[in-house]
Amino acid sequence: VLRGAGHMVYATDLVDYGCKDSEAKVDFLMERAPSFAIDAIVTNPPFKLAHEFVAHAIKLVPKTVMLLRLAFYESVRRSDILDGGLLRRIYVFDKRLPMMHRDGWEGRKANSGMAFAWFVWEWGPPTKTTIERISWDLPAAPKSG
Repeated sequence: VLRGAGHMVYATDLVDYGCKDSEAKVDFLMERAPSFAIDAIVTNPPFKLAHEFVAHAIKLVPKTVMLLRLAFYESVRRSDILDGGLLRRIYVFDKRLPMMHRDGWEGRKANSGMAFAWFVWEWGPPTKTTIERISWDLPAAPKSG
């Protein structure tokens, strides 16, 4: 989607899923300051490492966008990344996301039982976090006639 919108994308993953245009066997938590300009990190981190992914990403690049469980926001343990004014926006989905399946998945496709949101951190002067509702549905086609 990002490439389709004209953005330059450098995609990585720890596991080689055979995704073309992606580099495998890259441990994000071991990455250091990039040798080329990267404006943002956009990812859906492993839930058990979400705090570590965010804390690492916000040190590396000016903008960090993470797809996380909405419950990520309700934590004292994560105060270091949730408070302080760098968390700019939270975009909460107005309905549950459909389960994401690997290409070729033939099993049942159900909605997730968890609420998700896009969390956006940006460098700059501290500000209050804003929360907005968004939809993942495509807009309905205009009715003819």
